Amino acid sequence: MAMRNTTHRWGALAQLFHWVIVLLIVAQFTLATMWDDLPAGPKKLSLLARHKSIGITVLVLALLRLGWRWANATPALPDDLKPYERKLARLTHVLLYVLLFAVPLTGWTMSSARGFPVSWFGLFQLPDLVPKNKTLYHILDDTHVVLAWTLGSIAVVHLGAALRHHFMLKDDVLRRMLPLRLHKTPEQR
Repeated sequence: MAMRNTTHRWGALAQLFHWVIVLLIVAQFTLATMWDDLPAGPKKLSLLARHKSIGITVLVLALLRLGWRWANATPALPDDLKPYERKLARLTHVLLYVLLFAVPLTGWTMSSARGFPVSWFGLFQLPDLVPKNKTLYHILDDTHVVLAWTLGSIAVVHLGAALRHHFMLKDDVLRRMLPLRLHKTPEQR
């Protein structure tokens, strides 16, 4: 499998970024749900620290993914899509990228406003983005939750569209983001 993208399929690195970010977002929702259900204590703090570390990882991977996308070809949308479907596909991708940055940044800023440090898996501590401010913390806490659920909702729409392309439209939109052995080359069609 080629490392770089082509106009027909996503390359190995773009696929790796995509699927690792997907897994990390699922982990984030799982950790947040588990954290909400725990009483205050060391286990809750440990889950929150892991949640923050994964959030920073998502932020860095999203930056790398966006840079890789700008430096590579982008597979074309199917020719038979209606103009509104093309616009929705582009809007969905833009919103996903915006939220992949906004959710971790609001979480990091929220922790800073609360006076809680953000470290990356205990290896190093990140700087505070804002000074301690309880009012700002509460605003960011609500914002972070709304943005996270928005990201989850748009990701579900994205998944639904990929499944629609695969099962109903029977095109390569989903297959070109999957490993090579699952992708039909033009010669196999």
